[in-house]
Amino acid sequence: MAKLTLRPDNSCFISHTHRAYSHTPFIRTTSFPRFHLHPSPSSYSLRLRIVSSAQQNAKETHRVAKAKALTELQVEEVEKKHENLSGTWPPWKNLPQRYKLIGTTSLAFVICNMDKVNLSVAIIPMSHQFGWNSTTAGLVQSSFFWGYALSQLPGGWLAKIFGGRTVLEVGVLIWSVATALVPFLAGFMPSLLLSRVLVGIGEGVSPSAATDLIARSIPLEERSRAVGFVFGGLSVGSVMGLLLAPPLIQNLGWESVFYLFGLLGIAWFLGFQVLEGGEKQLNPKSLSSPDTLTNSWKTSLTELNGSLKDVPWKAFFQNRAVWAMIYAHFCGSWGHYNCLSWLPTFFSEELNLNLTEAAWVSILPPLASIFVTGLAAQLADNLISRGVETTVVRKICQSIAFLSPAICMTLSSLDLGLPPWEIVGILTAGLALSSFALSGLYCTHQDMSPEYASILLGITNTVGAVPGIVGVALTGYLLDLTHSWSISLFAPSIFFYVTGTMVWLVFASSKPQSFSEHN
Repeated sequence: MAKLTLRPDNSCFISHTHRAYSHTPFIRTTSFPRFHLHPSPSSYSLRLRIVSSAQQNAKETHRVAKAKALTELQVEEVEKKHENLSGTWPPWKNLPQRYKLIGTTSLAFVICNMDKVNLSVAIIPMSHQFGWNSTTAGLVQSSFFWGYALSQLPGGWLAKIFGGRTVLEVGVLIWSVATALVPFLAGFMPSLLLSRVLVGIGEGVSPSAATDLIARSIPLEERSRAVGFVFGGLSVGSVMGLLLAPPLIQNLGWESVFYLFGLLGIAWFLGFQVLEGGEKQLNPKSLSSPDTLTNSWKTSLTELNGSLKDVPWKAFFQNRAVWAMIYAHFCGSWGHYNCLSWLPTFFSEELNLNLTEAAWVSILPPLASIFVTGLAAQLADNLISRGVETTVVRKICQSIAFLSPAICMTLSSLDLGLPPWEIVGILTAGLALSSFALSGLYCTHQDMSPEYASILLGITNTVGAVPGIVGVALTGYLLDLTHSWSISLFAPSIFFYVTGTMVWLVFASSKPQSFSEHN
């Protein structure tokens, strides 16, 4: 028979037993207050559904929590990356201040020589358009040096009072605006000459401003490299100017080089303002109040009024080493400015190269100068760090800078039957080695007196600008008179290179000078 058995686990089942065991009593269940009878399949199904639902809810909750944690972690990683990126952008943000100043100044010098050499290429189509002879072309090119000579001493004086950075900013703005105005003024000679004079004034204050920055911020053991890097920007500017000018002239006309190069300088000026403003915003404490700025300006004006009396002019001109720097600067500038102004024309007329070829060949000397400048600076600094006397190092470098182009110009001027490309190679080598002057003459101002370095450079650069005024125009006049490049261009340069070497070796010195009046 079938026997129904009740169990305390709330389950029920039918038990089939043999009749022999019919006497077995029911299991005692008096300890359980209640019993529930449920059909067995429904009970399991409900329990499974409840368990399954609970497990799904738990899994969903875990998934959401995990996704939220991942999202928060990703956000943290993105924020961390952003912080790291913002901490190193722009790339120069964490550079020492002196490196920022040197880099910015070097870029200004790149634009400086781009605006200087553009006329040496544009003068060829301009002469054809306006009917200028060599004498007139020489006058136009030399007008730049009128302003360049006039601004040297004022530039050094202003750099000492207001700082090289401020003077550099104003100089870049002046020469860039004047460059962009050349196409509007080219048809009227006085206006054209005036615009080039303004370009010369703007560029004329730049060497003194840069010298002031270097003297104040760069230690002696880094000075040759700093001077080489800053003034090496001139060679880079010459390369870029000579490289860009021919295609611009051929495709867009000669006016385009003045528009474009002028706008580059204006862009540098505006970008430098943004850079300075950003630095001030990052350092609010460095911002000065209006009262502080007003008092500083009044103090500067007071210093400006009395500074001329404080400069030891007499001591400068009683020092033989200063006179050696003056004459050496004159001699070096004679060869440099004449080659800068006339080499494209020489390559075009004497070597029968077209405008593009002449300009590209003219790139070779400044391009080679870039590598020579770095080599010379490293050599000079290494010699000084090893204990070689600074004066000896400066004399070695300057002698290389003078004798190398003298020898190469001599070979080029002689009738040796050399093909044009060999003449180009010889001149390139000589003019490239003249870049040793950046580790010779151009470091001596800072070596002698960091305090008056900008004024000393203003003095020597004023005299050094005279060859740009006299020499460039004289070369054009002699060329019309003799029709000989050897006489008009090379012979005077060779003379000044040789005599400059002699004076430099005898009288130059890099020993620090006090320049006090009682000495």
